[in-house]
Amino acid sequence: MKTVITYGTFDLFHVGHARLLRRLRALGDRLVVGCSTDEFNDIKGKRCIFGFEDRREILASCRHVDEVFPERNWEQKAGDIRRFEADILAMGDDWSGKFDYLAEETGCVITYLPRTPGISTTAVKDVLRTIRTEDVDAVINIIESLREQVARLGK
Repeated sequence: MKTVITYGTFDLFHVGHARLLRRLRALGDRLVVGCSTDEFNDIKGKRCIFGFEDRREILASCRHVDEVFPERNWEQKAGDIRRFEADILAMGDDWSGKFDYLAEETGCVITYLPRTPGISTTAVKDVLRTIRTEDVDAVINIIESLREQVARLGK
């Protein structure tokens, strides 16, 4: 059995995450995913919308993922590769070259896959930052009005 291991934050799970996990799983028979803890994200300077437990649950529900474990620090990768007997460490190509040293240290093949064009958690967060409170209030008012109209039609 060929095991693939990967790591990430996986905040605001989107199609890019789904496609990456599908491609990672296709590299082997088993995919194990290290999901960055909230504490580790603080060290990295990342602010998540969803906490670790929610992100872990979302990942665990994905059919491509066989196991999810906490990523607590940069140094744990070699130990994780050995613990899970991983044959391949695969990451998005935004990490290209960063983990090549693990090949010699663990005997694991290191590969970097291209990101899905046009989508990233950063891009989603940028869009969310542009939404004004007044716009949200207007959408809520429209939805409430539609609900009232539907309720009247049902009478």
